[in-house]
Amino acid sequence: MADRPRSLPAFAAQFPDDVACARWLFEKRWPDGFRCPGCGHDKGWELGRGLLLVECGQCHRQTSVTAGTVLHRSHLPLRLWFLAAWLVATHKNGLSARQLWLQLGLGSYKTAWLLLRKLRRAMVDPGREPLAGLVEVDETSLPFRTKEAPVVAKPGRSHEGKLLIAGAVEIVGKGPGRVRLAVIEDYSAKSLSGFVTTVIASGSTVVSDGWSGYAALKDVKHDPKVVGPMAAHLVLPWIHRVFANAKRWAWASIMACARSTCRPTSTSSSFASTDGARQPPPSSACSASPLPSSPPPTRC
Repeated sequence: MADRPRSLPAFAAQFPDDVACARWLFEKRWPDGFRCPGCGHDKGWELGRGLLLVECGQCHRQTSVTAGTVLHRSHLPLRLWFLAAWLVATHKNGLSARQLWLQLGLGSYKTAWLLLRKLRRAMVDPGREPLAGLVEVDETSLPFRTKEAPVVAKPGRSHEGKLLIAGAVEIVGKGPGRVRLAVIEDYSAKSLSGFVTTVIASGSTVVSDGWSGYAALKDVKHDPKVVGPMAAHLVLPWIHRVFANAKRWAWASIMACARSTCRPTSTSSSFASTDGARQPPPSSACSASPLPSSPPPTRC
């Protein structure tokens, strides 16, 4: 937005409280005046209760200024939402849920994670262009399990205890460009072809590792690089770097969740640590298991 504050003092001056935030949001939603989302009538009046509630003069439907937005039915203060959005939009290197949690002083990491997830989803451009030109594609998995699932995921390409991910990286010159990631049901030709069709423009060249699931690709040129004994990251370097970053992010999120939810369950047991201090066992609330390639987590 062109009128967004450029500094934290400017933000505090423009949005001192929830009322100022609600008024700004009203003017952005209805720049030409209120129009009822139900009947389309352009007359209404503000009610004296709630943050900013407008009643239609024709159908008498009551509409909140946050209705239908990412802030709908949120229990967080409106100014906190605005501050979170400003921090996420102005942070050059990307803001993590843990950073947002600490900077906003939220009650739990989970609240910060959900807040950031909603903001990121709202920031996605629905009309964004698909990847084009030379594109690397591959698939991987992240450790993921429910409380009823086995603690250790099965090795190989088994789906048990894993979140299956398909990824694509647009190659621009000698480096990477835009990236697309999506959760898929399996590694079948149907799932992978659907992913490629959705995120990659027709006429592009798709480079894969030769997995049979890519054999049925249509409307794109398929250039399979059969890996064989060669390391996969040498054939598809950029998509593997994306996957490595995603797995590191997942592992860090698991550790942040563990640190925020682990609590002592007994005062009679002791656990070894480098400083000899008594430390609690890991909480069972963290259902995701750490990545095999990551360093072992420290005991909470």
